Amino acid sequence: MKNTGYTMDMKNTNTINSEETICDIQKEPDIQTIQKKQKYLKLFFSTLQLSACTFGGGFVIIPLLRRKFVEELHWIDEQEMMDLTAIAQSSPGAIAVNASIVVGYHVAGIPGAMITVLGTILPPLVIISAISFFYREFRDNVIVNMAMTGMLAGVAAVICDVVITMGKEIFRRKRILPLLVMSASFAAVRFFHMNIILVILICAATGAADTLYHNKNRLKRKGGF
Repeated sequence: MKNTGYTMDMKNTNTINSEETICDIQKEPDIQTIQKKQKYLKLFFSTLQLSACTFGGGFVIIPLLRRKFVEELHWIDEQEMMDLTAIAQSSPGAIAVNASIVVGYHVAGIPGAMITVLGTILPPLVIISAISFFYREFRDNVIVNMAMTGMLAGVAAVICDVVITMGKEIFRRKRILPLLVMSASFAAVRFFHMNIILVILICAATGAADTLYHNKNRLKRKGGF
């Protein structure tokens, strides 16, 4: 009888442990789901806020994205941000939307890209729709025109900040080719009025060739050739 009671206690204990294990397994996906939802919400409201405060063209959103995702949230490092910016600028379409897509995809995959696109296009969609109803009043309003003129100066300053920040990374590498590519691209667009698409394609080909060359040299060194 004692052995039977002991066996029953062991069975009850095993049953309780099994139930606790099942509960722990069920809790883990719930925690992951909550973390994913929090990340998605953070992505959406971050891009919504940035897009609502972006005046003066898509380039203005680049430093804002960098400050948010690189410096504040630490979801992307400096080099990755430069690469994502290059992809966004080289792709067809609005750079603000392109940048949001690549950043969202990098952070949270396809759902992240869709969330950031939604957060990016909502503010201008609402604002432009509202302005379209009062276009004449906005067009002839002296105060609005003065505000727009002031915004242009601020936008120019923000774009200069982007150029200086991204340029620093290129100078820190202390390599001649990136400096030559940067200088030649600026001269080609500014002084010779070359097609920007052609300039981007040439830069991409130069970068790809340079990367392949360095990768081959790295493999040779590892192989001892």
